[in-house]
Amino acid sequence: MKILIALIIAFQLITFSQTKEELRAVWITNVDSDILNSDRTIASAMNYLADIGINVVFPVVWNKGYTIYQSEIMQNIFNAPIIPNFSGRDPLNRLIIEAHRNGIEVIPWFEFGFSPSYSLNGGHIIAKFPHWKAINNQGNLVVKNGFDWMAGTNPEVQDFLISLITEVLDKYEVDGVQGDDRLPAMPIEGGYDSVTVAQYKVEHNGNNPPHDPYNYNWKVWRAGKLNDFFWRLRDSVKTRSPHYIVSSAPSVYPWGLDNYLQDSRTWVDSGIVDNFIPQLYRTSIGLYTNELKNSLSFVPASKRNIFFAGVLVKAGSYVIDPIFLTQTMDTTRKYNVKGETFFFYEALRVNNDQLGNMIKQQFYSEPALVPYRNGNNWRPKGVIVNEDDTDAVRVGNWQQIAVPGFSPNAYWTNDTNYASITYSFDIPATGYYRLYAYLVPNLVFSQNAHYTLYSANDSSLILVDQKENSNNGWTLLGNVYLNEGKQTVLKLDNINMTPGKYIFADAVMLLINRKLSPDVIITSLKNEESENTFNSVLTDYQLIQNYPNPFNPTTKIKFSIPDNGNIHLTRLSIYDILGKEVALLINSEKSPGTYEVDFDSQKYGLSSGIYFCKLSVNGSSFINKMMLMK
Repeated sequence: MKILIALIIAFQLITFSQTKEELRAVWITNVDSDILNSDRTIASAMNYLADIGINVVFPVVWNKGYTIYQSEIMQNIFNAPIIPNFSGRDPLNRLIIEAHRNGIEVIPWFEFGFSPSYSLNGGHIIAKFPHWKAINNQGNLVVKNGFDWMAGTNPEVQDFLISLITEVLDKYEVDGVQGDDRLPAMPIEGGYDSVTVAQYKVEHNGNNPPHDPYNYNWKVWRAGKLNDFFWRLRDSVKTRSPHYIVSSAPSVYPWGLDNYLQDSRTWVDSGIVDNFIPQLYRTSIGLYTNELKNSLSFVPASKRNIFFAGVLVKAGSYVIDPIFLTQTMDTTRKYNVKGETFFFYEALRVNNDQLGNMIKQQFYSEPALVPYRNGNNWRPKGVIVNEDDTDAVRVGNWQQIAVPGFSPNAYWTNDTNYASITYSFDIPATGYYRLYAYLVPNLVFSQNAHYTLYSANDSSLILVDQKENSNNGWTLLGNVYLNEGKQTVLKLDNINMTPGKYIFADAVMLLINRKLSPDVIITSLKNEESENTFNSVLTDYQLIQNYPNPFNPTTKIKFSIPDNGNIHLTRLSIYDILGKEVALLINSEKSPGTYEVDFDSQKYGLSSGIYFCKLSVNGSSFINKMMLMK
């Protein structure tokens, strides 16, 4: 009984994180949709997705031979810097800012992959590089389901796709990249182009490939070339940052291998991909369940943590029934899959947001960390100081104006006497931050707005043209290195103000810069903006609440050991309500790091009830309460 009392007291004294870890993602696929039409529609969409619990978006960036971002590579090769719909804009940049402001990760999706066009005989890409064609055994361009194809086995084609992918990583503050049923892929009918045939002959004593495209060895050889490409792609991504996620959403295995040379089983087994989202696109719960079980059967237990479900919620006029969607998500969880991705965004908004709101109420009511970040909130919400907040101090003559600012008004001044507004932030951890000001360009605003950016040990001055249309919405002022604690970050004043014009002042935002500060660990997740807890290093032990909880019969227990250079004697055990130890899970020395243990109550013959998980490390103890419900 003394042990029980001690356990209960310890449980009451210690606060533990109960944040779930689930992938809650959506594909943003239709380049003709309203979401990308303007900066405000992008902001509205990201606000909505955050509100219903989405934590990752996969926005299309490569579609029908064009990029949906400003590409120097496409400009130099094809004189086409961006898809014509968005000439003069950069919707990807705007989406990244608005998503990160809402705490949503952005993983650009190269939707068309090795397909250069749709029903256009290869379009402008094949017109310029005809030797990039995928050729069938009749000598014709490979066209399948309306998609024209390049030869994914051609090294030039592979280099071209890698160049686009690395361009995005180098140019934007993204969180990874994703391919799907067209990257890497090639219809099994392809492979008869001169480049691929020459490769085959070199490796097969000068023999031509089999005329039958379904020949087993010929299929395996071509699939192997795509696997080699995927490894090169992964290396190109990870060289830039080990934190970038290589995500894949292929056709289901083995159908994808037999029809599109997608050896996704090897991608998972060999560690090419960091998350794996097979397209379980079925329109009844029976078919969905069978496809889910089949896909899981090809994924070893050690890789289940990277497996997520691709759910079809819209295709043409088809929109998933709310009851069927509920059944789908219940089934996903029944098989211990930690999340899903919805194809695609527009389905969540039909019928006055019926599906999105249902998902929020039934499944996503509490926030969730992304599972593959190992307990780290990689993209905390933006920290914002509005112009009316107490941390925004105005000096001189400022007047409030009713303009569609951030929330919702703003201030301006055209006084020739000195006027300034100074923004201070509670900096949660030492590191680099991107500093943004919210601007609404207008011809009456000054061409020379004078900003002072304060870093930890210095300051810098910049002039911003507030009437320039490109400086609209959240506008990047620069990167600042800030120490933890209260700090003045920005001052805007009327020095150098254009005569007769106004200085405009609205909200200011800080976003963590993951390119420059990748090692900041964030272990909490809040609903409210500006309330994230940052830790620059793991400095203490943590026993994270088991998930799921309640559970039946299995649950996962995660804990962390700080990096202080020591080996730690670690004991992880389970106690019943009477204080009796009923399971010993770990009793050994552990190095610093984060660990996850699968606990199966059936193995220990446990019945329904309250249990306690106890972590003991070097004489210190931490306790969580668990509930087994059969």
